[in-house]
Parts: sequence; C-alpha cells; structure tokens
Amino acid sequence: MLSEEKIKIMTNLAMFEKHEGKRIFPINRYFKSDYVSSKLFRSFFSYTFSFLSCLLLWGLYYMERWLNTMDLKSLTGTGIRIGIFYAVGLAVYLGISIYIYMKRYEYASRGMKVYLAKLKRLDKRYDGNTRSIKRIKGGRTS
Repeated sequence: MLSEEKIKIMTNLAMFEKHEGKRIFPINRYFKSDYVSSKLFRSFFSYTFSFLSCLLLWGLYYMERWLNTMDLKSLTGTGIRIGIFYAVGLAVYLGISIYIYMKRYEYASRGMKVYLAKLKRLDKRYDGNTRSIKRIKGGRTS
C-alpha cells in the first residue's frame, strides 16, 4: 500500500539526488587527502600552462626591446624575477586550491550524511510495514 509519508520521503530523496548528486556522489569515492592531492596536481599543471602561455605572449610583445639590448646580465635578472614570480604565484594558487577543495570535500561529506539519514528514514518506514509478526508476553509470536 502506498503511504503519503513514504512518497514525500522518496520525492525528497530524488530532488536531493538531482540537485546535489553531481557534487556529492563523485567526491565521496575518495579519501580527503587523495581528493585534495589529485585536484592540486591538476591545479599545478593548469597554473603552469597558463603561466607559460602568458610568458610567451609577454615575451613576444617585448621581443624587439630584448633583441636591441641583448645583455646577459639583464636577461639573467629577468629570468630570476620571472622564476620568483612563478614560485610565489604558484604557492598562492595552490594555497587557494587547497582551501577550496577541502571545503568542497567537507560539503560533500556533510551532504552524504544527510542523504544517508534520509535513506535510513525511508528504510525504517518500509520496515514498519513489513513486520506482521508481533511479539507477545513470554516471547511467543502470534
């Protein structure tokens, strides 16, 4: 027999899966450290690629100036400044990435707890209807 309360719980679960499922379910397949480190690995490569493409554009823009003043000392100083800029930018970017991905993992784990609580609530509703055997005094069943 259909129960209005069960239908409400199932509808609530379906809406939860639809809205939060894409963010919650894939994340919970990982441990927190594995999830964050895999995202940091990806962040490292995306930052490096972006930095190198911007460096290439900057180098092409100032190519004429560099060719006119071809001094080894100034080129070395520029290279050192670029390396420092890269390292500082990378550290800041990875720090922000760590913070964001830790928050996403915590959000997903809290969401998964809510989802499991709703499933347990629905399961209890089904258990209540399937119990037809009642215990009476003395441990006998009727």
